[in-house]
Amino acid sequence: MIGFLNGEVLHIDGDTAIIQAGGVGYEVSVTPAATIDLQMLLGKTMSLWIYTHVREDALHLFGFLQRAEKDFFIQLLKVNGIGPKSALTILSGAPLAQIQHWIEEGDAKALSQLPKIGKKTAEQIVLSLKGKLVKIESSAATVKGKPLRAGNLKQIASALVNLGFKPQIVESFIETIPETSSVEDGIRSGLQKLSGQL
Repeated sequence: MIGFLNGEVLHIDGDTAIIQAGGVGYEVSVTPAATIDLQMLLGKTMSLWIYTHVREDALHLFGFLQRAEKDFFIQLLKVNGIGPKSALTILSGAPLAQIQHWIEEGDAKALSQLPKIGKKTAEQIVLSLKGKLVKIESSAATVKGKPLRAGNLKQIASALVNLGFKPQIVESFIETIPETSSVEDGIRSGLQKLSGQL
């Protein structure tokens, strides 16, 4: 089974990415958030956590920027009636920590607002996973112990680390940019300022 890929982002088409690793182009389904990051990394090398879904007639890869997303995805597959595509849709609907919070609070109403998740499915998720989730630490990245309050900073940091820059160097850079920076501008600025420090 394929559990992790490190390779060049060759192509993005909707929610599918082609990652070239070892001379092979792997077709991977990803979340919209991952698609945004991957679009800006076309032609660059980056890493994805992979879940391999095998059926009699197909082998399907699902990719995640964070290990915690993959772990949660696998937990969702244990819920009766939820398949890989539904699980990916759920992950696309809200931040990971928020979804986990709703489950732990038994808030089926909030869960039912996620894309393609009805009341019965939301209740089934709560029934199956409440109190059983692998604890997911705050999805906010941290810089020297301080949480990044803007999701964009987290994505910028993740992308730069995936491009090969050392986490300590990325942390120092992240502290110098505004929390309101767009992901694209932040990555571009990081590449300009950190080039030569790989």
